Amino acid sequence: MPLEELKEKIHVYEDFPIEGISFKDINSVLIDPDAFTEVIDTYFKFAKALDINKICAPESRGYFFASPLAYLLKVALVPVRKPGKLPGIVETESYSLEYGENIVQIQEHAVEPGDRVLIIDDLLATGGTMKATCNLVERLGGEVAGALFLIELEELKGRELLKEYTIKSLVRYDR
Repeated sequence: MPLEELKEKIHVYEDFPIEGISFKDINSVLIDPDAFTEVIDTYFKFAKALDINKICAPESRGYFFASPLAYLLKVALVPVRKPGKLPGIVETESYSLEYGENIVQIQEHAVEPGDRVLIIDDLLATGGTMKATCNLVERLGGEVAGALFLIELEELKGRELLKEYTIKSLVRYDR
């Protein structure tokens, strides 16, 4: 399946989960073997050139794409979780949302100085989660080699927050 057809596979639900939201449903890609394979194959080509040794993925939908890619590349997979979900000593980063604050964590030993890390999530919106994840990786001594997204919501300008990083998104929406 060519990437041009991937956008057609993503179902859009208007006014979900609340009125005014146009929800891009990645489940339609996950349940279509051709579409899912195209995504992972494209990610593999991008990631192979980055010479990474770890992939970080924010919970939970980033895991869908990060897990098979880590397997194919034979690299470590580092989960990025919400507070209280990881045992042991964790590194914490908070970030602002439109109405409040959120927090992400990584186990402190999961990223080490010299690691080259690719970060994968399903969607780039405001960039807050991704920027917080990049900050965690860098604070632990790792280098962010790049970031991958299935979907980018361009109107929310998340790419601007991440301009210092190499970013690839497969499908873009202007709204």
